[in-house]
Amino acid sequence: MSSERGDQPLHAETEHERRLRLVIEAAPNAMVLVDRHGAIVLVNSEAERLFGYPRDALLSMAVEDLLPERLRAGHRGDRTAFVAAPSRRDMGVGRTLFGLRSDGAEVPVEIGLNPIQIDDQPFVLASIIDIRARVDAHAAEQDALRRTILDSIPFSILATDPSGRIVSANAAAERLLGYPASELVGASLDKIDAAPRAGAGDWQRVLEAAVGTEKEWAYRRKDGEDVPVSEAITPLDGPDPGSPVGYLAVAYDITQRKRAQAEVEFLENHDPLTKLPTRTRLLARLSEAIATAEQEGTEVAVLVVDLDHLKRVNDALGLQAGDELLTRIADRLRAWVRSSDLVARLGGDEFAIVLPGLPQAAAVTSRVEALLEDLLTTVTIGGHPLAVTVSIGGAVHPPGGSEPDELLKRADLAMEHAKASGRNNFQWFDEDMLDGGDDALTLASALRQTLRDGGLSIAYQPQVDIRTGRVVGIEALARWTHPDLGEVPPDRFIPIAEDDGMIVQLGGWILRKACRDVASLQRALGRPLRVAVNVSPYQIRSAGFLGEIVGALNDSGLASSQLELEITESILMDERSGATDTLHAIRRLGTSIAVDDFGRGYSSLAYLSRLPIDKIKIDRSFVEELTAGQHSPVIDAIISLAHELGMTVVAEGVETAEQERYLRERGCDEVQGFYYSRGVPTEDVVRTVQTISVF
Repeated sequence: MSSERGDQPLHAETEHERRLRLVIEAAPNAMVLVDRHGAIVLVNSEAERLFGYPRDALLSMAVEDLLPERLRAGHRGDRTAFVAAPSRRDMGVGRTLFGLRSDGAEVPVEIGLNPIQIDDQPFVLASIIDIRARVDAHAAEQDALRRTILDSIPFSILATDPSGRIVSANAAAERLLGYPASELVGASLDKIDAAPRAGAGDWQRVLEAAVGTEKEWAYRRKDGEDVPVSEAITPLDGPDPGSPVGYLAVAYDITQRKRAQAEVEFLENHDPLTKLPTRTRLLARLSEAIATAEQEGTEVAVLVVDLDHLKRVNDALGLQAGDELLTRIADRLRAWVRSSDLVARLGGDEFAIVLPGLPQAAAVTSRVEALLEDLLTTVTIGGHPLAVTVSIGGAVHPPGGSEPDELLKRADLAMEHAKASGRNNFQWFDEDMLDGGDDALTLASALRQTLRDGGLSIAYQPQVDIRTGRVVGIEALARWTHPDLGEVPPDRFIPIAEDDGMIVQLGGWILRKACRDVASLQRALGRPLRVAVNVSPYQIRSAGFLGEIVGALNDSGLASSQLELEITESILMDERSGATDTLHAIRRLGTSIAVDDFGRGYSSLAYLSRLPIDKIKIDRSFVEELTAGQHSPVIDAIISLAHELGMTVVAEGVETAEQERYLRERGCDEVQGFYYSRGVPTEDVVRTVQTISVF
């Protein structure tokens, strides 16, 4: 074949060769014929145009000269393998290459290969297509897809160069920052930072240090508003490892999260009803005030303010009215204090005030008396005018103890004395108030403190089916062990709770805990278990009592039929209190009602015939009289009449086998007492129940 390299032809061009040259020249693609050594022996005009070389220059080159340096070695190996085993390769088959133009530019190309034999010599005819338009279109399509993806992502994404200058912003960034992308691109990240970052003058160092971490920051919007964000910095890798060509700042708005955190923190330290600080905040402030007083030689006073007869308001007008009254009192206390003072709600109907930095605390007396007058002003709640009174106790440091808890206890004891002195008055703590550590006032103050701090517990006494010996229920018994007063029996602290208006709070706590405990215990036992809870007349008369029962059952998951409420006979006789309607409503919930200590009080079975009573508990005093050979007509009558009314009978205080035998013979249904078990803590109930049932 003759050569177009410019040297002497090896032989005259044959007709076949001439036709091949004409066909190649007429082809629409760049055509390059290469011999077995990779030398270019024939090209067409399209090859000249594609690579930018004149024909003579191309015919003096090897085919690898038309490839970028990085691809040449690999191509030589591919060419050698092709020559050894030639086969047709259609356009688009195999990898895409890049051609190297005379001006040094790289051109993406697609190549088809055809092996040709000329004069028994192997050649390869390469058909080459410039695919720049296709690649550019694909790149534009990919760019559009990336932009669509970026704009659909809800996170703000800002792309920057290494110096922190913004080069791109997605739609979420525009929405978050209030700037159009055109105003962001070209600006430094300083433009959107709510506060200067350390070393922000060297943004590359700042961005490098932030890579791999997510932190909370604040951006400043175009309108000047700061928006909290969670931001992560990611490097954009370039051709050289470790040398990013820029960074992505990915952020999202955490305003709602910050609000929720602030609300949780507020609720942890503030009363949800009055928005006043809680006892924890009060003690912290009181501790600071005591320390300052000792340093500056001033005095600090703490006042405990107790709202008189809040329970009457709750019973008469409902809990909502009581809550509104508490918020009104809180507002008046806020208005009364100085900016340096602190008002807190201790719980229930009690508030406390810390008065720091007083030259002489006694001078506050006239202000407190004025507060009494202010609070006495009639308050209208739900259209009802109410004359409000409070009892206030105060304690001073010095000379009082330097511990905040101790000072608060002294103020609380002074408040109890104020209540005992007819209410609606103020008293400073006096050391004489500490005399008689077990008197009613001290006991009331200690109980109020215990209700706030959670120092009560519950013991459970089994109730046994006398016919089968199987434990069918347990009675919840309140227990109180005080660090100073020791174990205080229920017959001492329950009347105190009733007299001082704490019984509703105490009873509600017992009800909720008993339901939770029994729900857990019956899962451990693998069978249902009933729980009996004593209820005070004050609870029955409380407007929110039904809601409290429903709440305790719902929160614990206990079935209403597994709850039994024990009431006293006095409730049955007081028809004016609305107790009858409440008892019927309780029964409609599916909860049973038992009359406790029956026979000790009014003992009127006539009332039982028309009230929703399920069970009668014979008072222990009758059971105690049962000795060997003795007969009890009272017990016999109670069992007989109760059964006639369709009621179950339980005997309390069973301590001997003789008592149990007598009660079984008379048809008593259930028994409880020391003969079976004393009241045991929650953790011992399962073992006790299993032991009794086996026995």
